Amino acid sequence: MNGEIPVAGSASGKYPTKRLADIVLASLILVLVVIPGLLIGLLVRLTSKGPALYWSERVGRYNRNFLMPKFRTMQVGTPALATHLIQCPDTYLTGFGRFLRRSSLDELPQLWSVLKGDMSLVGPRPALFNQKDLIALRTEAGVDSLLPGLTGWAQINGRDELRIPEKVRLDAEYLQRCSLLFDVKILFMTISRVARRRGVAH
Repeated sequence: MNGEIPVAGSASGKYPTKRLADIVLASLILVLVVIPGLLIGLLVRLTSKGPALYWSERVGRYNRNFLMPKFRTMQVGTPALATHLIQCPDTYLTGFGRFLRRSSLDELPQLWSVLKGDMSLVGPRPALFNQKDLIALRTEAGVDSLLPGLTGWAQINGRDELRIPEKVRLDAEYLQRCSLLFDVKILFMTISRVARRRGVAH
């Protein structure tokens, strides 16, 4: 693709059973993680001041904002910025939050957003409401036509290490290649990368 961001006129690469697959798989995963999730929430409350969940304002499909839940990994009062834009982000992380970030367990509550229909299991990671440069490039490439994902093609190809244009290029590539088999591949690759803790800067 020579480093250029392809422009897609629609989300024609999506498959019609994507929503059904999201509901079935997210429900199965929730059954498996409900007890560990409750324990994680309790540990978040016991190890730092504040609620167990942090509701982050994110940009969803067609640039409509929604609130996305995560297990809280930072101190209450941390600026609502992308981690790489915060000066000395490690000073804001809680002790337990550092483990949750590295293991990606802080993302588990987003299964609720998948069931609700704000997110998909696989798609571009949802931008913060104030990441104007990322939002603009995704809109230009037609990526805004996709539901944001719990994981995604860009996520497993660099995550925090990627510059924004490269991230959008990979998001646009996902838009073109979107299929059930491609989603399954991304999910398995996500498990592998999480296990090896690759691509997580903070």
